[in-house]
Amino acid sequence: MRKLTFLAAAAATLLAACSQQGPGEAAPASAASGGGAASTGTPVVGLALSTQNNPFFVELKNGAEQAAKSAGVQLVVVDAQDDPARQISSVEDLIQRRVSVILLNPTDSSALAGAVQSAQRANIPVVTLDRGVDGVQVASHIASDNIAGGKMAADFLAKQLDGKGNVIELQGVPGTSAARERGKGFDDAIAGTGMKIVAEQPANFDRAQGLSVTENLLQANDNVQAIFAQNDEMALGAVQALAGKNRKVLVVGFDGTPDGKAAVENGSMAATVAQQPEEIGKLGVQTAKKLIDKQPVETNIAVPLKLLTKP
Repeated sequence: MRKLTFLAAAAATLLAACSQQGPGEAAPASAASGGGAASTGTPVVGLALSTQNNPFFVELKNGAEQAAKSAGVQLVVVDAQDDPARQISSVEDLIQRRVSVILLNPTDSSALAGAVQSAQRANIPVVTLDRGVDGVQVASHIASDNIAGGKMAADFLAKQLDGKGNVIELQGVPGTSAARERGKGFDDAIAGTGMKIVAEQPANFDRAQGLSVTENLLQANDNVQAIFAQNDEMALGAVQALAGKNRKVLVVGFDGTPDGKAAVENGSMAATVAQQPEEIGKLGVQTAKKLIDKQPVETNIAVPLKLLTKP
């Protein structure tokens, strides 16, 4: 009887341990499998996203998932929800899972440096996607030329406004390389024209914040001819803020998300600097597979940009 009671308790303990895995969460790779290989021998690649509450990064994830199927690797996706501390914890978890490669889209380019170094100490290569990490050398960085994209937006507005006019700039998440680089490309190009940036403020790549920040800045700046938003979500918020107002303001976004493209086609946005997020995700997984196979990879892989305007 005592033996049966012990066996029942052991079984209950085992079931409780198994139930601790969250819904939809990939099971950790076995430490005995070595180098992140699943029990079947399939290599495991971690994808640490800044957020999935943005269509751009959803497309990036979709591209990575499609490429993972083709490459025969298992993809484990973790979402930081734009929280650097949460992302650091997620990366540490991927290290404990012994994944073969970590694909990192950082929430904060400075804050994630330590997590990247931790992965490297564990002999796990890191590939950064869309945004870089400050102060560390990663295996590869895959992104569009954000400085060139910012300049592309400024050149378009200068042409449309004959090099004259006042501009509001909606900035992305402070501390991200994308926000810094897009801002630099735009600001430097505007400085060479007769145009002036009369107000700039972070709206954190978020549509709702783009709406509220634009409303506030428009109240303080009556004479504005253009708004440059460092992503399409903020640009779409600016479009909402302008709705019903009797003023013509050119809005230019960045990313080329489906909603951004639709806004350009219907004329509510003047243009967007289109990236290829699915291609970034695809190239990330392909680069990870090369690293797993001990093949050489390029340190920087550029994904082309294109300015989209109404046909």
